[in-house]
Amino acid sequence: MATIFAHDLVPIAVRAGVGPGHISNRLLVVAALATVIPDLDVAAFFYGIPYGDAFGHRGFTHSIAFAAMAGLTTSLFATLLNSSRVISFWLVFVSMVSHPFLDAFTNGGYGVAFFWPLSDTRYFMPWQPIMVSPIGIRGFFEARSLQVLLSEFFWIVLPLLTVTVATRFATSRKKAIPYQLTFICKRL
Repeated sequence: MATIFAHDLVPIAVRAGVGPGHISNRLLVVAALATVIPDLDVAAFFYGIPYGDAFGHRGFTHSIAFAAMAGLTTSLFATLLNSSRVISFWLVFVSMVSHPFLDAFTNGGYGVAFFWPLSDTRYFMPWQPIMVSPIGIRGFFEARSLQVLLSEFFWIVLPLLTVTVATRFATSRKKAIPYQLTFICKRL
């Protein structure tokens, strides 16, 4: 799995890209929490549920269906989040589904059950450049933790930063174009 820090960057990057006027602080907090909810399935280890089980780690909580249900549930509370139902659904869905997507790019574990409940099959991406993060806080203070963070910097932080800047630039250009057209028309 990627670290909790890397998962939380997804909704932050989305908000930075589209601008804070579109995503409220409340919705941002909910979306950030949604990115880490899939890893609550590590509790399955304490109940003897095997890793590869549909209810084990990277099982049903890492599925597209689970993310969609979280998005739908959040959309019911859109007014409390100072948002629309559509924005609430999509931000939470994208934030939560980014979790298994990033996990599938890691070089460890059993893969991700993207298509549960239709299939329990676990999937990895064909290319796995992100070093898997240790499960638990104790394991994070090992020597390889710096390697994990560097891996995430290159394969998660930099791409998110690039997309955020490009999105911000594209949306600012869209606002500038009507102004430019108005200026040109007045000159004619």
